[in-house]
Amino acid sequence: MTKKISLVLLTLLLISALFGCSENKQQVAVNNHHIKKKVSVQKLGPSFDKSAPMKQPGQGVPVLMYHSVADGTNNPVVIAPAKLDEEMKYLKDNGYYTITLDDLYAYFINNTPIPEKSVVLTFDDGYKDNYTAMLPIMKKYGFRATVFVITSYIDKLPGYLTSKQLKEMEAYGIDIESHTVDHKALKELTKPQQQQELTESKAFLETLLKKKINYIAYPDGSYNKDTVECAKEAGYTMGLTTDGRWSMKSNGLLTLDRDYINSQFDMSKFVDRITNPNYKFNY
Repeated sequence: MTKKISLVLLTLLLISALFGCSENKQQVAVNNHHIKKKVSVQKLGPSFDKSAPMKQPGQGVPVLMYHSVADGTNNPVVIAPAKLDEEMKYLKDNGYYTITLDDLYAYFINNTPIPEKSVVLTFDDGYKDNYTAMLPIMKKYGFRATVFVITSYIDKLPGYLTSKQLKEMEAYGIDIESHTVDHKALKELTKPQQQQELTESKAFLETLLKKKINYIAYPDGSYNKDTVECAKEAGYTMGLTTDGRWSMKSNGLLTLDRDYINSQFDMSKFVDRITNPNYKFNY
């Protein structure tokens, strides 16, 4: 009798364990589904379609330079989210395409067609508000942009982007490129010091993002002959300055102009930046 009871109990325990195991597996599967769903990012498609009127070869392209996106400051390099939204809405409503730096490079090198109304959006330094404030605006309009990050600040300084945020932005379609290691004025450094700033930031981002880093924005637009030589040796294919006017191949691909967008500009000045290739800005 005792043996029969023991066998019954053992059978019940085995059945309970099997059901428990099955439920645990199901719960793990559900949890994994939620985790995957949470980190899933829908990547943007091509930055433009070929139905748009195309720009003729050899022309300039407005490459706009922004920095931080935040409220409550009178700093001309910190634009309020509402104002950035207003400018992006103008671009959208007036048929502009936010092309990538890859598109720009292909246009300059191979005359690969881009829309007549092309503009490149760039954000320097890698502020955390590029993730919290700028990215939602880009998603709202389906726009592309490039963020040039200071690599020594990543995961270390409050107010700057983390590795996780960079990966999510890159996965969505925001291009992450180099703004050197420490944001030093390059023309004031020795050539070996410049080489270190350019190569180490490039290597760091390539390891983090598992992609080739092709573009560099010189901090504060500071560069000299050594800078250009170091950038070329490091493997960058385009370098961007803070020199005003539109970017043109005749600038030199490693010394391209950019249009600075002062947060205190009214809309008429913003429109001037994207419609007048000879407009020369001052900080």
